[in-house]
Amino acid sequence: MINDIASYIDHTVLKPETTKETILQIVKEAKEYEFASVCVNPHWVPFCYDYLKDTNVKVCTVIGFPLGATSTATKVFETKQAISDGATEVDMVINIGELKANNDAFVKQDIQAVVEAAKGKALTKVIIETSLLTEDEKVRACQLAKEVGADFVKTSTGFSGGGATVADITLMRKTVGPDMGVKASGGVRDLASAEAMINAGATRIGASAGVDIVNGNKGTSDY
Repeated sequence: MINDIASYIDHTVLKPETTKETILQIVKEAKEYEFASVCVNPHWVPFCYDYLKDTNVKVCTVIGFPLGATSTATKVFETKQAISDGATEVDMVINIGELKANNDAFVKQDIQAVVEAAKGKALTKVIIETSLLTEDEKVRACQLAKEVGADFVKTSTGFSGGGATVADITLMRKTVGPDMGVKASGGVRDLASAEAMINAGATRIGASAGVDIVNGNKGTSDY
């Protein structure tokens, strides 16, 4: 049993149909259970910041989400705006097509631009979308994120099928070494799954089933 499992969890709601009522529920739960953060779409960052500013719960948002195919300039703007609105963690999606085309130079500068926009103001987590990548591509994506000083690599958006696996977390941890963060997201719905990811090397869990995980229940969410 891992002590204080809540401190690993980014309590997440990213579905497009999310309403303010749902966001309010998420921030209330995050405050009650003392999750690491809430992870929400950029529109909801100011609301979450206002609700959580006197707590230890961070506000996390997503950049270039969920496809990763917006321009670098757009990702940088999103990052700066999100930080201005109160986010202290940003989860950015790499340009998956360019990685698969072996255009590592572009992928590297795309990540680096977001890292530099957030530096000193917010942690940067780099979503590599493992379900769409070969093992070699996963390794290269993690290496590029580490080279430019990102704080975390993250498995998935939750929108492209698949999700976090113990094998991917093990590979990502091996690739980035012991000091960089690794976030498992997508399909982590219960305590056993969360503990398996942490034991494999994850230092953060992205899940909408955070309450179920902490209470040892089986969650039903897709994310």
